[in-house]
Amino acid sequence: MILKIIKFFWPDLSDQEAYKYGLLSLAFFFTVGSYWLLKTLKDGVFFNIVGGEYQPKAKMFSVVVISCLVIIYSKLVDIFKRHKLFYIIGSIYAFFFAIMAFLIGFTVSSDGIINERFMRVTGWTLYFLVESYGSLIVVLFWSFVASISDTFSAKRGYALIMVGAQLGAVIGPFLSWYASILGLRFLFLIATFGIICLMLVIKYFVRVIPREQKLVEETKKNVPVIKKTKTGFWEGLKLLATQPYLFGIFMIVSLYEIVTTIVDYQMKMQAQALPEYSSKEALTSFMGIFGMSTNGLAFFMALLGTGYLIKKFGVRKCLLIFPVCLGFAILMLYFVITSGSVSTHKLLWLTLSVMIIAKGLSYSLNNPVKEILYIPTSKDAKFKTKGWIDAFGARSSKAMGSAFTNMIKHSPKALLHYGTILSLGFIGIWFLIAVVIGRKCHQLTKDGKIIG
Repeated sequence: MILKIIKFFWPDLSDQEAYKYGLLSLAFFFTVGSYWLLKTLKDGVFFNIVGGEYQPKAKMFSVVVISCLVIIYSKLVDIFKRHKLFYIIGSIYAFFFAIMAFLIGFTVSSDGIINERFMRVTGWTLYFLVESYGSLIVVLFWSFVASISDTFSAKRGYALIMVGAQLGAVIGPFLSWYASILGLRFLFLIATFGIICLMLVIKYFVRVIPREQKLVEETKKNVPVIKKTKTGFWEGLKLLATQPYLFGIFMIVSLYEIVTTIVDYQMKMQAQALPEYSSKEALTSFMGIFGMSTNGLAFFMALLGTGYLIKKFGVRKCLLIFPVCLGFAILMLYFVITSGSVSTHKLLWLTLSVMIIAKGLSYSLNNPVKEILYIPTSKDAKFKTKGWIDAFGARSSKAMGSAFTNMIKHSPKALLHYGTILSLGFIGIWFLIAVVIGRKCHQLTKDGKIIG
């Protein structure tokens, strides 16, 4: 029954591809669903317990934490098989989030079981756990998918993966919307269960998918490689520094993260300033609304538009669609800000709309297209360099955006005005780089060459 539904929306997929990408879609459903649930919980807890004014610093500190974890991750790639990394990393995060579920339900006061100072430390710890989980587990998933896919099947199957991702990303925030009813402790337990389900799906995938469907990487052994260096501990970082193509992908990821970090902080600080979102449950519910709206858009795009756009326009043009749409949305927001004709509530919902476009199109269109860029690369590039790009690169870019917001966080007017101008400038640079990298990917695929 499920296979028939998949074939209805993606008739170009063979039965084997539908089964393969269907299972990967289910795995990504649990990956993204648990992450988005944790993401909304993280913001609600951190802004209420630690304080929203500390978020820029938290993003900057997270670069150091995640850089250390990327080093460990790069080493684990050399030691363990690809699917076993899911079991190792997933088990660690499931354990720590279960502990968070245990702690978050206690009374916080001088007379309570947990005092306020300890809870603030818990809030910081939760922030770093969720940020690192969102980096490492997503990087691992897409590296795994890229290593067992070729460019032609990816164009057909990646949209199916994104449908599962966006369905999970809608359900996670939907649960957060009812944080006041379900309670934060129960929501943490649901997220932990989602991580366990991810590991079980990967285990099933490895057991049932035929060997030839998982050995795409090995079929590329006779393909000419542009550069081949000895694999080592810092191989991913060396490839990033020496291969312009990989550095271009890094810039595409980084510029997007800088822009969304600025707009995201604008939105959250506006929300926190309103009385109705002052508690951690209320702010979690607001973030749930944001998550549902964002991922609802991404879900329908992935279901009805992503596959069509990639097949119709190709990777090069699809890389440009996203920065153009986001730039237009931020430009409209700037005109509204400078006019000064809207209320605080309306401005919050307008900023929310820009973030919905930014995140929705990123998840449904930009991410699958970006992942296709990794297909004409070596295993080291897929796993190690990608780890540096998506984890360290993304976090360092968020830190850059946070450094700017941290300087003007005490002036809401300056935060909105100058933050929007800076975002537009970064989008212009992003567009130019996307043009160059899109052409390079097309040429690599056409010539049958591999980077790294």
